[in-house]
Amino acid sequence: MKKILLIAAVCTLAACGEDKPQQDKGLLSTDLVNNPVSAEGTSETDINKMPTMDFADSVHNFGTIQEGEVVTYDFSFKNNGKSPLLISSATGSCGCTVPDYPRDPIQPGKEGVIKVKFNSDGKPNHQDKTVTIYSNSKRGMYELHIKADVTPRQ
Repeated sequence: MKKILLIAAVCTLAACGEDKPQQDKGLLSTDLVNNPVSAEGTSETDINKMPTMDFADSVHNFGTIQEGEVVTYDFSFKNNGKSPLLISSATGSCGCTVPDYPRDPIQPGKEGVIKVKFNSDGKPNHQDKTVTIYSNSKRGMYELHIKADVTPRQ
């Protein structure tokens, strides 16, 4: 039993003791992520350095469209913060709503676009769909809405 524990301890130390740098696999640097909240509280200085994601509008109404139509809208935003903005994900409320978002950091003072495509096939009547966005901004999570009145097929 002692031999098994000794072997396990040696293997664990050997695996943990590796100081080899990890290969860059196309991932962004973790230096771009900053969480100003800790066990000691919140650092106002650090919060003021965080990126922002300021949208020109967060709701778009396509009006009346025909069932089966595919429509798109570009939600513009600006990073008015003091550090790069990273969007970690953007997801639609259903498969008919597909967002496309920037994968590269948005630098302070620069703008970006979330492109949202809505496929009205099989979605008659009034529709109100959401896109949820997660980022490293002050607010963290955002919701965008697209609306449409879909005229059913005859």
